[in-house]
Amino acid sequence: MPASKKILYIDLDNTLVNFQSGIDRLTDGVREKYKNDLDEAPHIFSRMDPLDGAIDAYHQLAQQFDTYILSTAPWKNATAWHDKVLWVQEHLGMEEGSVAYKRLILSHHKHLNRGEYLVDDRGANGADRFEGEWIKFGSTKFPDWKTVTAHLSKLA
Repeated sequence: MPASKKILYIDLDNTLVNFQSGIDRLTDGVREKYKNDLDEAPHIFSRMDPLDGAIDAYHQLAQQFDTYILSTAPWKNATAWHDKVLWVQEHLGMEEGSVAYKRLILSHHKHLNRGEYLVDDRGANGADRFEGEWIKFGSTKFPDWKTVTAHLSKLA
């Protein structure tokens, strides 16, 4: 029996997803109305592009790890929960057997998930208390998907 794969979680916003691309697609009126809480703008999460290299990296890492998307949806933006599912389905597949099929976890308590690795750009929502290794995406050590995949590939 082959050894089980290590568990890897990957955040969505500013990790797999280019949050700024969603902001750029908001109308001026919506941008002004939600200027202090842009993540609460309805359907902003459906307007976002993947970050450079993110989709290829996810596919590669999903072969090496038991990989899940672990994201937080704003509590006051009910469309975010729906739009994050649709984003994953659009960019990573919605069919059974696709790389992220039923592998999306939305939580405000990331530290409650058990696993070896978490790739996340911020320590918010428990990411900084994750019991495994927190790989801070966008940091000096891990500025992009190339450095993250190189690091994780050595640990698979």
